[in-house]
Amino acid sequence: MTFACDASPLLRVDALCKSFGGVVATDQVSIDVFPGEMHAVIGPNGAGKTTLVAQLSGMLSSDAGRTYFDGVDISALSAAKRAARGLARSFQITSILPDFSVLQNVALAVQARSGSSFRFWRPAHSESTITAQALDFLDGVGLSQRADETAGNLAHGEQRQLEIAMALALAPKMLLLDEPMAGMGSAESELMIGYLRGLKGRYGVLLIEHDMDAVFALADRISVLVYGRIIARGTPAEIRSDAAVREAYLGTGDA
Repeated sequence: MTFACDASPLLRVDALCKSFGGVVATDQVSIDVFPGEMHAVIGPNGAGKTTLVAQLSGMLSSDAGRTYFDGVDISALSAAKRAARGLARSFQITSILPDFSVLQNVALAVQARSGSSFRFWRPAHSESTITAQALDFLDGVGLSQRADETAGNLAHGEQRQLEIAMALALAPKMLLLDEPMAGMGSAESELMIGYLRGLKGRYGVLLIEHDMDAVFALADRISVLVYGRIIARGTPAEIRSDAAVREAYLGTGDA
C-alpha cells in the first residue's frame, strides 16, 4: 500500500445518514480515508454513492452522523468552508469555463487559491508567477500542449483532465472524485487511470467510480455501498473474493 494506515485518518466519516421522504439514501455509513490513500466507493445504481459524496462535500446536509477532516469536525461547515480547509470535489461540481483558454481556467484556480482579488478584474493569466504554476498543473495532467486551446473545444476526456488540474491548483489535502471516467471510451479511460495513479501517495482520494477496471487498478481499499449501507470493505483482492459482494454487485454485471 502507498499510504500509512497507522496514521490518523485524513477523513473520518461516522455513521452518516440521509433520507428523502421514506427513501433511505445513506444508512449509518462510516469510512476512513488515510493521508495518501486512494479509497474507492463502489455500488450499483441507487446505492447512495452520489448522496454520500454530496454529504462529504457539504452540498447536502446529513440527517445524522459526523464528518471529521484533518482532525476537525466539519459536520456543520458549508461546501465553501470545507473546500477552504482542503477538501476539494471534482467533476460533477467543478465546471470549466468553456470560452476561456485551458491555461486561463487553471490560472483562475491558482489565483483563487492564492487569495488574489477578483474585484480589480485583473486577468489571472497576466501574472507570470500564476501562469507558470498553471502550466505546471497542466503538465501534470498531460495538457500543457493544449494550454492556448479554448477549453470548450477539448475532447470529453481532456475536459476531465482539465478539471483535475483545476482541482489540484486549489492545493487540496484531499480530493473527492465523482465518476471521473464517466462517458469515456477505453483509450481515454486508460489515460485517466495513468493520471490518477500519479496522485496516489500525494493526496488522500475518495473515488466514486463505476469502471471496475479503474477501481481495481487504482484503489488501495474499497468500500462497497448497497442500498445505503456499507456491506464490505477491504483491499481489491479481498473485495474480489468476497461472496457477499459478488452476489450483491460484482456478479450482477452492473459495473
